[in-house]
Amino acid sequence: MNISNQPQSALLAASDPAPVEIVNPAGSGDVLLVCEHAGREIPSSLGDLGIAASEMDRHIAYDIGARDLALMLSERLDAPLVAQRYSRLVIDCNRPTEADDSIPPVSDGTEIPANRKLDARQRAQRATEIFEPFDRALAGAIRDRRPKAIFAIHSFNPVLRGVSRPWDIGFLYRKDARTSPALKRYLLAAAPDLSIGMQEPYAISDQSDWFVPVHGERNGIAHSLIEVRNDHISHPEGVARFAGLLAGAIGDFMQKGD
Repeated sequence: MNISNQPQSALLAASDPAPVEIVNPAGSGDVLLVCEHAGREIPSSLGDLGIAASEMDRHIAYDIGARDLALMLSERLDAPLVAQRYSRLVIDCNRPTEADDSIPPVSDGTEIPANRKLDARQRAQRATEIFEPFDRALAGAIRDRRPKAIFAIHSFNPVLRGVSRPWDIGFLYRKDARTSPALKRYLLAAAPDLSIGMQEPYAISDQSDWFVPVHGERNGIAHSLIEVRNDHISHPEGVARFAGLLAGAIGDFMQKGD
């Protein structure tokens, strides 16, 4: 394990990947897809964050299966997708930058040495070079595409801090009380065996969330943050199943509008 302690004029080197991945930008659909926790890249200047490589395979580093699900949905809906390449351990692009867990010093019991005792300049550097380009790309896609609905694709761990999270899928929302219930109704008819959580596995707040308050609510666009339990989409068969179900639900919502 290593952490670079050298002063950096820039966080990202020329050899590092760009923060934002835009898939199917010319898609014909009226839907825009977002995946804030798609990737698990680490800037070369941060070494390995001081953690074991195996930690980067866990849910603390990225949303397991979320990128694969978002890519398949992008294809099935012919929808653009805006995805983040860097690990949520570097900076979480679905958190306000002032949130305590925007750059977590500890995540689900794992200490992240590279995130401890950061000064204001170091925190601002991560926001400027990773969070803000992603945020601008998403805002730009909304402005240019004028989608009728936006959906953020996430996944969650079946157990967190010893507490079971039994839902197969959850829908998170706040002011838009139309979109998520419509998706739930479709899924209950298409797959009655699913356990569907509303406002699960957590609740949206201005202090802990970014996509719903900022990009959904402020723009007045139909939206939902979709959480799929990650053991369902950690393999191709599960990804295909949930992509089919969600493509059907979103397509039905876009057609009926209720």
